[in-house]
Amino acid sequence: MTLMSCNNSNPFLSDWTTPYSIPDFSAVQEKHYIPAVEAGIAQQEAEIQAIIDNQEAPTFANVVEAYERSGAILDRVMGVLFNLAETDGTESLQKIVEQALPMLSVHSDNISMNPAFFAKVEVLYNDMENLGLNQEQKMALKKLYNGFVNNGIALGEAEQARMREINMELSSLSNTFGNMLLAENNAFAEEFGVAISEYGEAMAATDDRALREKMFKAYASRGNNGNENDTKDLIMKMMALRIEKANLLGYENPAQMILHDKMAGTPEAVDTFLAGIMAPAVKKAQEEIVDMQVIMDQDIKAGLLPAGSKIEPWDWAYYTEKVRKAKYALDEEQTKPYFQMENVRQGVFDLTTKLWGLQYEKLENIPTYHADVEGFKVTDADGSYIGVILTDYFPRSTKRGGAWMNNFVNQEVVNGQEIRPVIVNVGNFAKPVDGKPSLLTLDQVETLFHEYGHALHGLLSQCTYKSVAGTSVARDFVELPSQIMENWAFQPEVLEGYARHYETGEVIPAELVDKITAAGTFNQGFMTTELAAASILDLKWHMLESVEGVDPMAFEAQACAEMGLIDQIIPRYRSTYFAHIFSGGYSAGYYSYLWAEVLDKDAFELFMEKGIFDKETATSFRQNVLEKGGSDEPMDLYRRFRGADPDPAALTRARGL
Repeated sequence: MTLMSCNNSNPFLSDWTTPYSIPDFSAVQEKHYIPAVEAGIAQQEAEIQAIIDNQEAPTFANVVEAYERSGAILDRVMGVLFNLAETDGTESLQKIVEQALPMLSVHSDNISMNPAFFAKVEVLYNDMENLGLNQEQKMALKKLYNGFVNNGIALGEAEQARMREINMELSSLSNTFGNMLLAENNAFAEEFGVAISEYGEAMAATDDRALREKMFKAYASRGNNGNENDTKDLIMKMMALRIEKANLLGYENPAQMILHDKMAGTPEAVDTFLAGIMAPAVKKAQEEIVDMQVIMDQDIKAGLLPAGSKIEPWDWAYYTEKVRKAKYALDEEQTKPYFQMENVRQGVFDLTTKLWGLQYEKLENIPTYHADVEGFKVTDADGSYIGVILTDYFPRSTKRGGAWMNNFVNQEVVNGQEIRPVIVNVGNFAKPVDGKPSLLTLDQVETLFHEYGHALHGLLSQCTYKSVAGTSVARDFVELPSQIMENWAFQPEVLEGYARHYETGEVIPAELVDKITAAGTFNQGFMTTELAAASILDLKWHMLESVEGVDPMAFEAQACAEMGLIDQIIPRYRSTYFAHIFSGGYSAGYYSYLWAEVLDKDAFELFMEKGIFDKETATSFRQNVLEKGGSDEPMDLYRRFRGADPDPAALTRARGL
């Protein structure tokens, strides 16, 4: 199908005429996706051929900038297709994605393995310091050059052909992993009447220990049930391909390949970093077990449990809640009525108004892809337009678990015209039911603030080129804007603005705020241990140099033993449902949450010193981090904000370790 023949009927083949360039979801039908992908590939192929055919000497404008401006149709269709595949992934849409992925993989490789295109990029890269480029232009050129190198432009013909096969197969396997896990999550929900997003709450509130054990074992064995959605073979295929790809590019293992251009630099640096966190975290967790065992012993004396019962993994959430009540007189059932979803969302909006003067307007009658989606226009303190934020916070069987941010429209500047972004925040919070609104746990409040930090990184971006705009930064830097926002969530001055009882409108009592503050580092041994354990497990997988003779679950068990993980805690994600690393782009990068936490805790200490709403500090963070995207080296951006390197001890101080 040619561009001309379907331009009048396919909404992807022209600019959106909807308000604020929000995708025209109401016009999009499933039949439009594949023809639009085909048209988009044809368009970008022609645009890149024009770069190659240009007889003028290579310049930043006629090579890099021309490439940055290519692929408009693909940007539109992929922005919608992949977002909806995660948030409303019907079976028919999953099949469309499966059809599109090989086409997109071939197209991507055709670009990054094109010797004539690379020749022009290489000329510029080798003369970068003499071209008069600003720092953002240098970063865009560097990123484009590295894209060629990292995908094997220097390989021989046979090796490049094999690299293409690997890329295509990895793309397909990654998508299959996500679909299998969604099916496993839905099976869990069907068996227990508890959505995956509600698992933690259910484990904390379920008195029946046998039921807790059953739920825990079902949760922890997702993807490991010997059924059609068992992911173990898939993991082994993916790791074999990742190792082969790394070897083709001259690396001993995938971790070396992935980390060479990140802040951490090497697997050894990450390993040392994580080991330094794991040891104190486990020590703290063991202290937490002692506190829980005291209460369990009381239940034994009361005849509620057999003599000799010890804390097991399925007891942790339940007895943690009991310890929380005993130590701090803090009960989630007391706090949840004050955290209605809409009020928490307004709270994070109001915080950004205090920090940066942002203003919000609820948008009515805009196109959305689901009835749960709400939209808000964001403007700056001077009234200038910033972008649109869409929120999609409730679970459904077609939505994958977890919470995330994504772009429907990227921020960039094209021919002098500012393109402002359309951003979406997605969550899986309890849906209103029986007249009761969506009420959030303390963890979910933090999650909402966290994801809005990612949204701010996208919304406030002030870059020229989309390849370095917004969240297009090193993986171990991307969590700084999100995680720093969590620090404000439970500050008393912030809580008094948004934490109101959903029935009475009463502001959260100071006594309850004091309890939340006092419990701020509660259970951090467990939370840090499970996070560090998952990070180490990810790293161990990607430091493998061969999968020969490797049994996935035995490998995981050995990794957990070597890292010193105690029996009462499992990694936050076990291998068979570790979507971040097998379908989510965090391969050898899950450590970035802890790595960035050093930055965010160090950064927030400056706010604590100057005042949590200090305008000068907030402006500096906006100008040096939120607006800059990947337009400069991440540590340079951080130093400009902080005036110094981050203090590694900031993380352990904040977590009470």
